[in-house]
Amino acid sequence: MGTETVRGRKVVIHFDGARCIHSRNCVLHHPDVFVPNVEGEWIHPDAVSPEEIALLARLCPSGAIQYEPLDGGAPEPAPVVNLVNLRENGPLAFLAPLQVAGQDEGFRATLCRCGLSKRKPFCDGSHAEGGFIASGERAPKESQPLASRDGPLQVEPQKNGPLKVIGNLEIVTGTGHTIDRVSETWLCRCGHSQNKPYCDGSHRKVGFEADGA
Repeated sequence: MGTETVRGRKVVIHFDGARCIHSRNCVLHHPDVFVPNVEGEWIHPDAVSPEEIALLARLCPSGAIQYEPLDGGAPEPAPVVNLVNLRENGPLAFLAPLQVAGQDEGFRATLCRCGLSKRKPFCDGSHAEGGFIASGERAPKESQPLASRDGPLQVEPQKNGPLKVIGNLEIVTGTGHTIDRVSETWLCRCGHSQNKPYCDGSHRKVGFEADGA
């Protein structure tokens, strides 16, 4: 599934169906822009203002929706605070200037933490079919405020192992509580760690297999 590009009068919408995790923020917030379950054209950039399109894109956790202003409007700014959100029974949702496996991935991506995705390191929704269970909440760790909270973030999938993350990052629960602040960490992506979201070496015990960066 490739990227679908729809050009309006003032803004272009790019939709990458392969990255979509069906969070449904688009059809719930603006069903006039993203019209579900219809034949033919289903994306309508001119239904609302470019500012609302920009907000809608930013609500998309996977980065499947991108926008391009045509009226001289500013492109999406980089996040002020780099975050990874622990989605309940689901993926790791990153918000940061991202490099994943050496590739520029914009500011948003949802990366698999169940170990079942066929598009590793990205989530493809397999956690739902596989019955993955992992809380989006956990007790905070003691951590000090970061000297800087933004900047580039590198995510390096390790061969048959976790996600190595380098850069300023705040780890946030599903309800928005910061539980840790790191400049380097190793996050589980095999689905078996007993210390989620962190790696505890369980990938070796279960024979997890996945390509590295």
